[in-house]
Amino acid sequence: MKVARSVNEWRQIRNSLPPGSTVGFVPTMGALHAGHVSLVNRARQECDVVVSSVFVNPKQFGPNEDFDRYPRTFEEDCRILNDANADFVFCPPVEEMYPQRFITEISLKEIPQTKEALSRPGFFNGVATVVAKLFNIIQPSAAYFGQKDAMQCIVIRNLVADLNFPIDVRICDTVREDDGLAMSSRNRYLSPEERRVAAMFSAALFAGQEKALTHIKREDIITCVERMLVHPMIQIDYISLASLWTGQEISQVDLHEGALLSAAINIGKTRLIDNVILRSDLAKE
Repeated sequence: MKVARSVNEWRQIRNSLPPGSTVGFVPTMGALHAGHVSLVNRARQECDVVVSSVFVNPKQFGPNEDFDRYPRTFEEDCRILNDANADFVFCPPVEEMYPQRFITEISLKEIPQTKEALSRPGFFNGVATVVAKLFNIIQPSAAYFGQKDAMQCIVIRNLVADLNFPIDVRICDTVREDDGLAMSSRNRYLSPEERRVAAMFSAALFAGQEKALTHIKREDIITCVERMLVHPMIQIDYISLASLWTGQEISQVDLHEGALLSAAINIGKTRLIDNVILRSDLAKE
């Protein structure tokens, strides 16, 4: 596996690839886990060349968030990517991605009114900006994202459609620990006791998914999840029942069209997000 540390270095590699090669791209912020590996594996199955990026994007962090504390484990990340048979890793410095006179940012409509965006102002503009830059730099045929970051997936699908990127966006299933907790780089922040409590999170969402099979009204599903998250160590940020395609809140579920049941909670100093899809053919998945 080769490491490209600058845009020019990657472009030389990109130009040297055999004509017609399909390039699968897995963007990450590092601190890799089995969820990231599953994306690389999918790209490996479907594309001739697999490249991942490791870039902790400062524009995705608010002033009181964990940018300075976010785990940076580049050598271990490279080992994981190499073992997963990735061909290249792109790891540009912040100064190259956002030089001193950088003045351009993508501003999203409608998304800022969604629950996750209201909890993290400016976050999705930062996501859209860095992903657009990475797409222009890497020039992939397909890009792979995890369903755990559901609103991010909605943003990126719209980004690709609206700005005419010639890229297939592939959304892959959330990878979970044995007790159901969605894998996340931030899980390592949890103490052993907090980690045990965190297993309640996915259990609550799966209960909401089951509830939706017989009760399609918003209040019934939200209340079901809320009741299962009652614990002195859990602080609920939000519980959302929204459209799979826009992220906007809905009043009831159409099990044929589907809906997104998502939530964010805080356990100690750690913020966790997770979601399940509500659709008749995906019950208990």
